[in-house]
Amino acid sequence: MKFVRVWGPVSSIDDFIASCCLTGELHPENALDYMSDTLGFSALGGENTYAAKMQRIEELAAVAGADLDEDADFSDIRPEDANDGVIDEMIDKMQEFHRLHTELTESLASIEKEKEQYSHFIDLDTPIKELMDCQFVRARFGSMPIECEDKLTVYQKKDNFVFVVCERTTSDVWGVYVAPVNRLERVDSIFAGLYFNRVKLQRESGTPSEVLLKIAEEEQILNAAKEKLDGQIAEYWSSRAERCSALYNYLKQCGDAFDLRRYAATDSHGKNFTFVGWIPANTEKKFKKRIADVKKVSYEISEPNAEQHEVPPVKLRNRRLFSPFEMFVNMYGLPSYGGVDITPFVAITYSLIFGVMFADFGQGLLLMIGAYILYKKRDIGLAKIMVPCGFCSACFGFLFGSVFGFEHLLDPIYQKVFGLPGKPIEVMESINGVLLMAISIGLGLVAVAMIMNIVIRLRSKEIGEALFSENGLAGLLLYASLAAVIFKFMSGKQLVPTIVCVIVIAVTVPILFMKEILIGLVDRKNKKDYMPESASDFIMQNIFELIEYILSYFSNTVSFLRIGAFVLVHAGMMMVFFSLAGNPESPADVTPFGWVAIVLGNVLVMALEGLLTGIQALRLEYYEMFSRFYDGGGRPFEGVGKPDTRRNITEKIRTAAKRRATAQTVNSEQ
Repeated sequence: MKFVRVWGPVSSIDDFIASCCLTGELHPENALDYMSDTLGFSALGGENTYAAKMQRIEELAAVAGADLDEDADFSDIRPEDANDGVIDEMIDKMQEFHRLHTELTESLASIEKEKEQYSHFIDLDTPIKELMDCQFVRARFGSMPIECEDKLTVYQKKDNFVFVVCERTTSDVWGVYVAPVNRLERVDSIFAGLYFNRVKLQRESGTPSEVLLKIAEEEQILNAAKEKLDGQIAEYWSSRAERCSALYNYLKQCGDAFDLRRYAATDSHGKNFTFVGWIPANTEKKFKKRIADVKKVSYEISEPNAEQHEVPPVKLRNRRLFSPFEMFVNMYGLPSYGGVDITPFVAITYSLIFGVMFADFGQGLLLMIGAYILYKKRDIGLAKIMVPCGFCSACFGFLFGSVFGFEHLLDPIYQKVFGLPGKPIEVMESINGVLLMAISIGLGLVAVAMIMNIVIRLRSKEIGEALFSENGLAGLLLYASLAAVIFKFMSGKQLVPTIVCVIVIAVTVPILFMKEILIGLVDRKNKKDYMPESASDFIMQNIFELIEYILSYFSNTVSFLRIGAFVLVHAGMMMVFFSLAGNPESPADVTPFGWVAIVLGNVLVMALEGLLTGIQALRLEYYEMFSRFYDGGGRPFEGVGKPDTRRNITEKIRTAAKRRATAQTVNSEQ
């Protein structure tokens, strides 16, 4: 990374931003953080006028019920297009459409409510108006809970009213009660006690069935009008959608550029600005070439160690095969600036671990092809990670001889091509061998993690940590010696002479016990940081820490048994489904029902085991390996803009900036 400091007149800041800050190659910092508080500098303010215009276009699209195209080309948009009044005219027109659409929608909702009300009284063959216009009696339409209906007979004996049932549902009784005018208050109170919910019918001409026919005719007319209006809105928007999307993208780009002004600082007179940020070292020449076109602006580019205020951001750069695995590194934490990018290590180890646990030639190829198609169609980063994982699964599946659960389908290839009697590894007959393989993988990867820690510490000039820590040279020798001793005890075979292992253990254990003092002396730390205050506390603390180191060696290694366990689980699950299919030796022996069992079994195994394998492989990366050598303390490089969206926005922003500067000059003269 290179640190960049730019300064010049405020009238040139928009030109600078347009030329140098929209390519995704500059990480801006708050300039005030890099300046003295006593010089009177303040944040460069200003109102972003583009945001309001963008909001109006968003409202326009919302009225049309459409989405704006974020990829629309705005290369032919001119700065004056944002102020030509066309958008305002379109919004007025669309708002009128929206008003009419709202009225029709509300009318249809009202019609639907009326239709639902009158449908409950369709069995009533008396015109509603005749009931409502009676001189001596009054009618009330509505419903009450069905459990209250039985109580009506008690009240009808004492009070003069009639209740006509029109409809019964599972919960309510719909009908109309008629009572004399002089007894109406009494009858209303009775029905109120029965939770009668009165419905006031607005239309009284005709019977309920006749009213429903009129409602249906009106509904048909309203639906036709709404459909016609929807067509007009769609036609009006479709002819202008591309233009609106292009203008929106142009305004967004201009707005993003204007927002970068908030990173700049200006002097007390508001005449000059200062802008700071970081650029990748390999883009320095491009940056100098672009900023050379900006008039009245000066700049300074320096090394990171010359600017101590903030740690430089980190930008990972990996080959196409490894770059998808940057996602896992980002999840754990980016490496500190100047540290080691472990993405290639993660890509290789994760793919291999996944491949061993998900070892099936057919399923691996299917996973690889499916993930590749999914990545190309949807651009899903996780799918791209699964491509090499699927390839490794196919490779280990070929070694284990499994093809969609058929364990001997590849035997002719082994016999004719490799001269073997059958497949190299019979999983279910070599359980101890599979588990031993898993432990061997664990021993190797833990040792590699320690070696990487030694290399990283040496690069950081932490010699003491590289030599004397539990993950340094002393820890690596102790780990290897303990592994050799346990291997001889378990198998009876000797990899390293026992006396050598005993000597190494006898030397490394005291070193780890005294590691804090040794590291402090070698790395020349402050004595207060490593010299113990109490000898007894020092002894007790380091005894327990030494025990913890040895237990962690053991637990980290044993944790890799999950690799062998998943190999066995995979083979066992496929055996279950093949037993349901009749244990066929080849596809020719499979019955129709057997194919159903085999296909469903493969789908279930790929979905369930694929998910669990991915999680467990990532766990091994994070907990058993990363914890030994990796510190994720870096902050990400956040470049502004993207190269493919910059297009010719530079000239457009420059034009708008010149007009704004001219207007400010005129106003100041006035």
